Amino acid sequence: MAKKIVETPLMRQYVEMKGKHPDAILLFRVGDFYETFSDDAIVASEILGITLTRRANGSAQYVELAGFPHHALDSYLPKLVRAGKRVAICEQLEDPKLTKKLVKRGITELVTPGVAVSDTVLNHRENNFVAAVHFTRSAAIGVAFLDISTGEFFAAEGDADYVDKLINNFSPKEVLVERGNRRLLEEKFSGKLLSFELDDWIFTDDAAGDRLLKQFATSSLKGFGVHGMHASIVAAGAILHYLDITNHTQTGHITKLTRVEEGTYVRLDKFTVRNLELVEPLCEDGRSLLQILDRTVTPMGARLMRRWLLFPLTDVKAINARLDVVEGFMRYPDERTLLKEGLEQAGDMERVISKVAVGRVSPRELVQLRDALRAVAPIKAMCMQSATTALRSIGEQLNPCECIRDRIAREIVDDAPAALNRGVVVRPGVDAELDELREIAYQGKDYLMKVQQREIEATGIPSLKIGYNNVFGYYIEVTNTHKAKVPQEWIRKQTLVNAERYITQELKEYEEKILGAQDRIAIIETRIFTDLVSAVSEYIPAIQLDAHMLARLDVLSAFTRVALENHYNRPVVDDSLVIEFNEARHPVIERQLPASEPYISNSVSLSNDATQIMMITGPNMSGKSALLRQTALNVIMAQAGCFVAAESARVGLVDKVFTRVGASDNISLGESTFMVEMNEAASILNNMSERSLILFDELGRGTSTYDGISIAWAIVEHIHEHAGMHPKTLFATHYHELNDMEASYPRIANYNVSVKDIGGKVVFMRKLQRGGSEHSFGIHVARLAGMPKSIVERATQVLHLLEASNRRDDIGKEITSPAVEGGMQLSFFQLDDPVLSQIRDEILTLDINNLTPMAALNKLHDIRAIITGKA
Repeated sequence: MAKKIVETPLMRQYVEMKGKHPDAILLFRVGDFYETFSDDAIVASEILGITLTRRANGSAQYVELAGFPHHALDSYLPKLVRAGKRVAICEQLEDPKLTKKLVKRGITELVTPGVAVSDTVLNHRENNFVAAVHFTRSAAIGVAFLDISTGEFFAAEGDADYVDKLINNFSPKEVLVERGNRRLLEEKFSGKLLSFELDDWIFTDDAAGDRLLKQFATSSLKGFGVHGMHASIVAAGAILHYLDITNHTQTGHITKLTRVEEGTYVRLDKFTVRNLELVEPLCEDGRSLLQILDRTVTPMGARLMRRWLLFPLTDVKAINARLDVVEGFMRYPDERTLLKEGLEQAGDMERVISKVAVGRVSPRELVQLRDALRAVAPIKAMCMQSATTALRSIGEQLNPCECIRDRIAREIVDDAPAALNRGVVVRPGVDAELDELREIAYQGKDYLMKVQQREIEATGIPSLKIGYNNVFGYYIEVTNTHKAKVPQEWIRKQTLVNAERYITQELKEYEEKILGAQDRIAIIETRIFTDLVSAVSEYIPAIQLDAHMLARLDVLSAFTRVALENHYNRPVVDDSLVIEFNEARHPVIERQLPASEPYISNSVSLSNDATQIMMITGPNMSGKSALLRQTALNVIMAQAGCFVAAESARVGLVDKVFTRVGASDNISLGESTFMVEMNEAASILNNMSERSLILFDELGRGTSTYDGISIAWAIVEHIHEHAGMHPKTLFATHYHELNDMEASYPRIANYNVSVKDIGGKVVFMRKLQRGGSEHSFGIHVARLAGMPKSIVERATQVLHLLEASNRRDDIGKEITSPAVEGGMQLSFFQLDDPVLSQIRDEILTLDINNLTPMAALNKLHDIRAIITGKA
């Protein structure tokens, strides 16, 4: 902290609380306000847009101050957390009215970006994970992810590339790391990670293992599939420790640790997820695949769909089980209707039951849970009667939990308030004493009217009224006209301009009875509600399973709705090495086109043994990039269990999808467009497999033309000639010279996206056809972009001059297959440079057979002189 602020008793107490969490913004409750001081106040005022002031602080002169009303916490807390701040909430632990000393205060909660249960902080349609990363002396890195708002807990172990993929796809809001390893974390994993360091003793096998065993009340972790995964166990244990130090000690909803096993899901690296716009669009007005497919009804369904798209399956049986459910829903619309009605009742069952565990559930949320459980029974019956095996399996796991559902219905009113003590919570008939006290407290108006009428008759004062205020409680008001008629036993408490106010013994006794009844009502309702929450907590595992099954049904029914709306069809998913799409479409672009403009579909056929590589040429804006992306998106959709945007499809299981598309400079890290291209291409070539799908779009355009052609040729050649694997590849390029590869490499096939030149105007047909293309039509695109007419005309002139002066055989004819020549060689003499031409002439005139060593050295000296310009 910048200044010493320990002069007054209040500030000494503040400093004590701040010392417990010096890295967090401390919201310090003072009366009806949360205050921040010193550096915290400066930061809070900037983030929240609240006034920054100064207040006297004894001999310390002043201290910065910024605060807001306590009832505005739900508005301001999310802003601080979303700004990446940790927030400690310090409450008054006793009623200030009941003490003459400094009010006792304590930190009741530490809210961090990764550990939050408040609805105001959370995004309902996304998970909120905290992660922990544990580095070991070997190459293995352990990682764990926990969403405390749902209880979902995952662990994995692998190399840096695999862990980087997981971090990117789980998108944790906060990453825990051993003290001193923050820089290592930043070096190993790209992206902006909000990290927090913990002491090194927390990242030990024994400490972590003990925490996990205690959490799951078990003697072994073998049942969770993580036995022997020491690095991931340490990471998971570190997260549980973090919950302790952030005052999140009620963790009954964290009931299992799920292993994320490499090979179980399609590998999608961060480049692929970004380039394909799976869950987030690249530009503000764009749309992601998730936005197109998400027709889920519940928040938990939306969260699960996001995960399914980021983690498509690699198990043919599991994929087809999902597809079976979607097909079944399409055949039986009545099932879809019943399910949709039930899901609308379910709400966010997953997070509500988590709130039960952490003791943060409200009466209204318990009613929501009751409604969700009521929806389970008819959904279970529907599933059990289904002809689809996968649906029957889901039905067997659903549990309506009738006992606790009916108890909630018996004890809590239908229109329960959002918090205790803010309205009636418990139903009449549940507790006899409560009913009697309510009659006293809530029927007092009738009693007071009777007292008022009786006193009017007894005193003859027709204007006499009984009222209430916080200072005197109940009183009798008499106008000055009739004050002579006031009985002597009445006690005068207040004089007004035109009236007097009195109290009586009867009114004081009644007031005490009323206030006592209200206090007693609050105590009894709290007891009944607390007992009920405790009873509900016994059903946490069953209700969590219900929530997961309903979320699955929600995603699959959403897949069904979008398939019907967008005319998707079921793919054949098998273990083959074939990918075939008949008349496929881009699922996102087609939904953004005007209704009058149909999407031009295209067919793609790839196989490891026949057409392994499709070399696609064509002009700018013709649809090459869309074709590449739609192929990958439809593969991902198929392996996530969704129908695809095609007339028909066959998807042989894909284990990895790689993309190198678009330019994305990373200048802040000193990386140019070309360096980014090469990094991403290297990652693909080093990690590809027999079942990979690779997309290259305009590889090599970040450097000179000949460098680009050389690198592109070599990469395609490497993929084709790899001895151990033949990954399926779509290669879109402007380099028409690459078309010549088809003649030398049997599994390369040339394709182009067709155009027509009609009256000097280029018309994009967007249809894929066999054969290569010779033109890019870049000048035409410049014209469409609104380039000044003079520039377009001049560019056309220059193009014609270059074409006239550059008539020669294709460069590809100078490149030979390594199978024939033993290596790739770009013809040196194809480089159109005057100096190089002169050197060529010098060399071609040599009589090598009669050249002496001394003459050769002299000739080399002459060539050097030509190069340096000294000839």
